[in-house]
Amino acid sequence: MDTQLKRGALELCLLSDVARQEQYGYDIIRRLRQSFPDVEESSFYAILRRLHREGTLEQFPGEISGGPPRKYYRVTPQGLHKLKEQTANWRTLAAIVERYLEGG
Repeated sequence: MDTQLKRGALELCLLSDVARQEQYGYDIIRRLRQSFPDVEESSFYAILRRLHREGTLEQFPGEISGGPPRKYYRVTPQGLHKLKEQTANWRTLAAIVERYLEGG
């Protein structure tokens, strides 16, 4: 799969997944890796950090697990707006591609 296409799809899936509930970073990655098995763990973390920097995700400390504090994520109101926009864009793009694949 094309890298740029995969990156956009991965970000949309990650944002959608976190919008359902607050989650520990590693749990997000474990779940998404089922659909994106060839994506490196560092790539997932890079996306999480970028979304946090841009204000789309909020990061907060969670339960102490005997090691360093776990980083949990939740979607911000700005993130919900971005998710809505990206979902609409994805659906529009998918409809355009489907129309051409069907010969339209």
